[in-house]
Amino acid sequence: MEEILRFTDVGYIYHTKRGETVAIKGLSFSVEKGEFVAIIGPSGCGKTTLLSLAAGLLAPSEGEVTRSGRCGYMLQKDELFPWRTIEKNILLPLEIKGKLQQEQKEHACSLAEKYGLSDYLQSYPSELSGGMRQRAALIRTLAADPDVLLLDEPFSALDYQTRLNVTKDVAHIIRSEQKTALLITHDISEAISLADRVLVLSSRPARVTHAHSLQFEEPDPLKRREKGEFSEWFELLWRELNG
Repeated sequence: MEEILRFTDVGYIYHTKRGETVAIKGLSFSVEKGEFVAIIGPSGCGKTTLLSLAAGLLAPSEGEVTRSGRCGYMLQKDELFPWRTIEKNILLPLEIKGKLQQEQKEHACSLAEKYGLSDYLQSYPSELSGGMRQRAALIRTLAADPDVLLLDEPFSALDYQTRLNVTKDVAHIIRSEQKTALLITHDISEAISLADRVLVLSSRPARVTHAHSLQFEEPDPLKRREKGEFSEWFELLWRELNG
């Protein structure tokens, strides 16, 4: 398969007035086109730094990050502008890039219609539920047609029930659009329910300690949770994360 993202012996050091902090050291992994890869690790181990490196927002202190396509970044909160309608929020990345032509606008609106937001395009974020806003945020990211989606704990601000439903929605949209995704999360169950592969990071400085391919026939996150092997994967990843 085609490789779309690779970290090769990557290190990153934060410099402050009090000295240096080694956030990442000797980090190597790759993501292939069409994969959904989840990364879990202890709190503060450098997961968000890893995504910033993947997006090109940070340059590695050592090693190399290579990517063969455009990245779209989805944040922990939807970050929709409250004074703009949902349609104008979705179109914002295209406006910023100067690519808001009729064809791109029609593509963005077709995504909204395809995934249940057509009736809310003229609504404002405050009029939508948290789950609907997060769906709008994903469509905003997809509107720019990225090759790989970088997901920074995008469900963490939602309550548990909404989180389960939005996880299902997001997984369906990403797989339907045949996008590559790299998710960072502290939630083991979330990683198992969504990913094709799960990578486990060490405490800071972060490096990959374990990598697993999940052989679920069922892509639906909620149905995965009902499978017997779900609990087996949870126990294994829990031990690796806390060992």
